[in-house]
Amino acid sequence: PSTVKLEKPHTSWRKEIITQSAVMEDVLGKAELVARGDASVLLYGESGVGKELFARAIHSASSRCDQPFVAVNCAAISEQLLESELFGHVKGAFTGAIRNHQGLFQLAEGGTLFLDEIGDMPILLQVKLLRALQEKQIRPVGSANTVPVDVRIISATHRNLKTEIAEGNFREDLYYRLDVVALNIPALSQRREDIPLLGNYFLELFTKRYERNINGFSPDAMQMLISASWPGNVRQLQNVIRQVVVLNDAETVEFGVGIRL
Repeated sequence: PSTVKLEKPHTSWRKEIITQSAVMEDVLGKAELVARGDASVLLYGESGVGKELFARAIHSASSRCDQPFVAVNCAAISEQLLESELFGHVKGAFTGAIRNHQGLFQLAEGGTLFLDEIGDMPILLQVKLLRALQEKQIRPVGSANTVPVDVRIISATHRNLKTEIAEGNFREDLYYRLDVVALNIPALSQRREDIPLLGNYFLELFTKRYERNINGFSPDAMQMLISASWPGNVRQLQNVIRQVVVLNDAETVEFGVGIRL
């Protein structure tokens, strides 16, 4: 596979984002400007477009880059556990709380806390998050004391939060706290010129990982990738290329060989 060009030093903050798309470059330019301040950022985009990569890039370009970057998926954890994960808990706060536990706010102290799928956060927990953002302090579950925190919040969602607000699923006051700056990350179908670049990058990555000797894609196979709909975006492309490498022992990926879209 063709080797991905090395990034210039001043672009090291975005080294994980592989693109030659003008649309993506525009968003990255805005991300770099946003990173210089401390405003909350809300990333919009379909599942699989790379919202966490953008959050990490903003953190890397910020003055907080030497401090922790901590990520949590708000849709993947139950309400009670998510509260404890975010704010921590004290020993005896609930059944199973056998010791004090620091929350992600404290673990991200001085750095960035990334709240992925914020649109899925339960409404009662949204109230507590809003209070933490307003007061810059948190109260661990079961504790009578508050703890001051200094973190930058970057959040992300694939939902339309204005629709969620209208339907009573998301607090409007929290929305305005989080959406100080909004960035829309384009779907892979909006940046098809990146598909050959990403395809070859993933092919090189996985041929090394799985010790295969695959040199590239046939023109027909590449055209198949470029013209696919990619509802799962970059994550889906990555998984497809992984399957191609695992299932293919030829030197060139041919049309339809191991490619399941």
